[in-house]
Amino acid sequence: MSDWITVVDDDTANLRMASHILSGEQLRVSCLRSGEELMGFLETNSPDLILLDVHMPGLSGFDTLERIRDMEKQIPVIFLTADDDADTETKGLSLGALDFIKKPFVPEVLLIRVRHTIDLIRLQADLSTEVERKTAELLAEHERNERMSMQIVKTLASAIDAKDTYTNGHSARVAFYSREIARRAGFTEQELEEIYMMGLLHDVGKIGVPDVIINKPAKLTAEEYDTIKTHPVMGARILKNITEFPKLVTGARWHHERYDGTGYPDGLTGEDIPKEARIIAVADAYDAMTSRRSYRDVLPQDKVRREIAGGKKMQFDPVFADIMLSMIDADPDYRMREI
Repeated sequence: MSDWITVVDDDTANLRMASHILSGEQLRVSCLRSGEELMGFLETNSPDLILLDVHMPGLSGFDTLERIRDMEKQIPVIFLTADDDADTETKGLSLGALDFIKKPFVPEVLLIRVRHTIDLIRLQADLSTEVERKTAELLAEHERNERMSMQIVKTLASAIDAKDTYTNGHSARVAFYSREIARRAGFTEQELEEIYMMGLLHDVGKIGVPDVIINKPAKLTAEEYDTIKTHPVMGARILKNITEFPKLVTGARWHHERYDGTGYPDGLTGEDIPKEARIIAVADAYDAMTSRRSYRDVLPQDKVRREIAGGKKMQFDPVFADIMLSMIDADPDYRMREI
């Protein structure tokens, strides 16, 4: 059965164009002209994806999305807009939209965004279903399924890293560094296992970021950087459905918070940031500096050390930063880096 897309726009020409583009890809398309019409439509229908115009007479796109959420409809939404400002995108993403598509439509871009979102939805559903299945098996074969679950997470982590041409193995290294920091900080064996899993999946939200932005060799535009900054919220949204391991959300959502409160997405400060996320933040920054990028090679170890030390109490928890510094000092041959 083909995927069902509902397009909502008060402009008939836009509806015709979107319908023509999407129908040509064997997608089922329903076209509506207002937010009010969509609300009535959703009383008896549940499409797979909604493309929603931001500016419409009556209910705006933002108002419509709020009403959809009030109905407890878990239908993903992509906003359609001719606006080109960060405020519009920020508000839409904060309301729960998955993406924005600029008008007038570029057919290839519209198809890529729609297909990418549908693939992401399926991945989320498949991941949730797989975890539920593994949990049922766990009752009978606990040890075997624990090993299998770890393999699945590692495979997913490898798929995440594969999106970025320049960071092969990043998730595994961050997980390893995070577990070692936690071990030196006195975490229990159970906590070490948990933070390793969090480290493996901390960047899962990048699945929702277009490859062209992740792999852009030049400096990102402000809009592209804002898109990159959505990945912690996207990651938390993906992982929240794994109810058997609720802590997975911690690493995904808060690994870009800063100790001084200037991080994102929530601007948490100091010990209000979960300790696991504070550890992953140090490990993530360390691996970023000790990995190759399109524009530079691995940084010298002494420079990496200075950056970690200089970031204490600003970017990093000073306790966990000091542990990372001790790990650096115990590695005189600089083996702790991307090879």
